Amino acid sequence: MPTDDELIDLDRAHLWRPYTSSDDHEQRPLFVVERAEGPWLIAADGRRVLDASGSWWCNNLGHGHPRLRRAIARQSERMMHCTLAAVTHEPAARLSAELVAVAPEGLDRVFYSDNGSTAVEVALKMAFQYWQQNGRPKRTRFLGLPGAYHGDTLGAMSAGAVDAFSAVFHPMLFDVGRPAGLVEQRWEPVFEHLFELLRKDADRIAAVIVEPLVQGAAGMRMYPAELLAALRAETERADTFLIADEVFTGFGRTGPMWACDEAGIAPDLLCTAKGLSGGVLPFAATLATGRIYDGFRGDKSRALMHGHTFCGNPLGAAVAREVLAIYREERILEVAKPKAARLEARIEEMNEVVGVSASRARGMCAAFDVGARGYMGTVGWEISEAALELGAHLRPLGNTVYLVPPLNIEDGELERLLDVVRESTERVLRSAR
Repeated sequence: MPTDDELIDLDRAHLWRPYTSSDDHEQRPLFVVERAEGPWLIAADGRRVLDASGSWWCNNLGHGHPRLRRAIARQSERMMHCTLAAVTHEPAARLSAELVAVAPEGLDRVFYSDNGSTAVEVALKMAFQYWQQNGRPKRTRFLGLPGAYHGDTLGAMSAGAVDAFSAVFHPMLFDVGRPAGLVEQRWEPVFEHLFELLRKDADRIAAVIVEPLVQGAAGMRMYPAELLAALRAETERADTFLIADEVFTGFGRTGPMWACDEAGIAPDLLCTAKGLSGGVLPFAATLATGRIYDGFRGDKSRALMHGHTFCGNPLGAAVAREVLAIYREERILEVAKPKAARLEARIEEMNEVVGVSASRARGMCAAFDVGARGYMGTVGWEISEAALELGAHLRPLGNTVYLVPPLNIEDGELERLLDVVRESTERVLRSAR
């Protein structure tokens, strides 16, 4: 069995790590994971580290849920992949009905893909092509929010607005209208400006795309549900589409099944991934209304011009079906409520630490800042390194430290995670004074 040092040498010699400069890849400490279970990442020597980032926000049910392991095993014995072109199979067909059953009202069509970025790409293409072939070809523009992040493919990156991710690619991206900039802690002016852009240019807007209630990569920025409801009303008045990017916020992360549910709204298009497969397999879906689906009726020239080799992959669909069954039968949303309340209370207490500001929480998502916001901040990374020594793996957004633990994490494990976060934050900020 290879040693940790051997694996790290191989990693640094050949891997290209995501969101990591070459120098950082070669210099930052690495934790070698041998296995994982529940909220834990476990090394070969038995060292256990709490996964505070949900392995990039997808591990809503913890690692290695036994029912998901069994679902993969069962489906692998029958069929691991099959095209969804001119054929169908039980996992994809049944999952589509089960997703519609839990989706906001009116979303009754499901298009499968493999990740959140692609789910967003599909939604953008659906909205654009719909207007092109249904009498309003001037509707070619999109609107969004400042600070938005919707993925790393070119269309999704165009819809986003996080300069640290997209600035170098700007010449390749299409223009998306959005308010000029964030107003810290005051979202009303931002949304009013968005409404003005929509009213002024309604006849040219194909869709408005937002992350409902929580902007993840921008630094876990949270805005009131009332503003999302007001945006839905504005898009309805303009008779244009609202795209809800629920890749992160869906599957109970903010409390209800969908963040849109908290605002009491139903979008025209909804993107889901991450929690859809319980963080087990690459799997995603874009849900659409019947109106949009009907806009693609006719000959082959009117078909949605998008396809994907692993569209509706049987393994992914079977696992997603089991995820939905676990949510129903293990009452995951109800189980998470008292945990979310405890998470919010403990994160609010972080304001007692000198140097911490803007603690915030919604559902099983919490964050605080340890300096000026921005992806290039370094203090959060210092806290991350201290936390790893104490037993937690944090993945900060610059100077924003965030927690997205499993919705079903045991109470004692949640308390331990929060203790580590507080201790590591105090240690770093104390040494900086």
